[in-house]
Amino acid sequence: MKHEPTGQEPISDDRNDAPEDRAPEQDTPGRRLPVNIHALILCAIVLIVAFSAYRLYRWNKGVPSDYDPDYQTTDFDIETMDNIIPLLPEKLEGHEDDGVTTILCLGDDPFSLNQGENGLAEQIAAKTKATVYNGSFTGTTIAAGYPTYNDWYMIDAFSFSYVAQSLASGDFDQMKHAAALSYDESFPRTAELLESIDMNSVDVICIMYDASDYINLRPCDDPNAPYDIVTYTGALRSGITAIQEAYPHIRIVVMSHTFCHSIGEDGNFQNGDRTDLGNGTISHYWQKEMDACMDCGVSFIDNFYGSVNEDNYLDYMTDYIHFNDAGRELLARRFAECIFPESSDAQ
Repeated sequence: MKHEPTGQEPISDDRNDAPEDRAPEQDTPGRRLPVNIHALILCAIVLIVAFSAYRLYRWNKGVPSDYDPDYQTTDFDIETMDNIIPLLPEKLEGHEDDGVTTILCLGDDPFSLNQGENGLAEQIAAKTKATVYNGSFTGTTIAAGYPTYNDWYMIDAFSFSYVAQSLASGDFDQMKHAAALSYDESFPRTAELLESIDMNSVDVICIMYDASDYINLRPCDDPNAPYDIVTYTGALRSGITAIQEAYPHIRIVVMSHTFCHSIGEDGNFQNGDRTDLGNGTISHYWQKEMDACMDCGVSFIDNFYGSVNEDNYLDYMTDYIHFNDAGRELLARRFAECIFPESSDAQ
């Protein structure tokens, strides 16, 4: 009997086919591979831990050092405290430049002793190619010994504040009178020189005193009287201010004192940076001198740390306070390098 389709016949389904009857699936371009996020996180953790362990190992190991704990030295690092201030252009308004650089040196023994080819003023002239006048007086100080001048202490007329007042006013009668009373034959000559200088032609005033104020027990400063001429910084401020007001076109440069000794009652040297004679050590005077220069707006060359110091003074000094030729050359070179750096001889 012929079987007729009834529409109820089972329909063939490929899903029921045997595996061997299906064609293998093919990868297609762009198909994303399955990612195991847990594996990635684990790898990242492992890498971080490994890197941290390596850095900790390197940190513990350190770096090679050439430090020798058995090495002995007396040297120390020195920071020079120069404060170089150029003259403001407005200070030159109305001043006619003569085209010649002229320097006036004021001070005591560093300038006044050993004048000649190896003198400090002469070496400054050689290194800067400037015309240099030496207006220094041996054995003087920045501070005056007494508030008012007396003939019986005629040396006061040559202390810095008095010299500055004579230059500012143009009145040298007191200075010449005191010079006539002096046993130093150079005093009258220097007084006449200062009187003869045309201050309008002076471009720079270089001021340097050794630590004579410290040695001569001059008070360092008086906070209640910042211009008191019987104090070290008061006389410095007073003298600088007088010159600035009279001759604003002049650039003022203060060269600090250097290291020195004092002489004790037993005749032995006493380290000036460790011995307080009643008004502070020389480093205290140095600090106050620098402060006064900053107050007045003038250049300050640090010779206490930058030139002749406790480590090298034997190479540059003849005794407890005075300089040899090498010391004066060093001071002149420092001045030239700081104030005339363009000078080829200053190098």
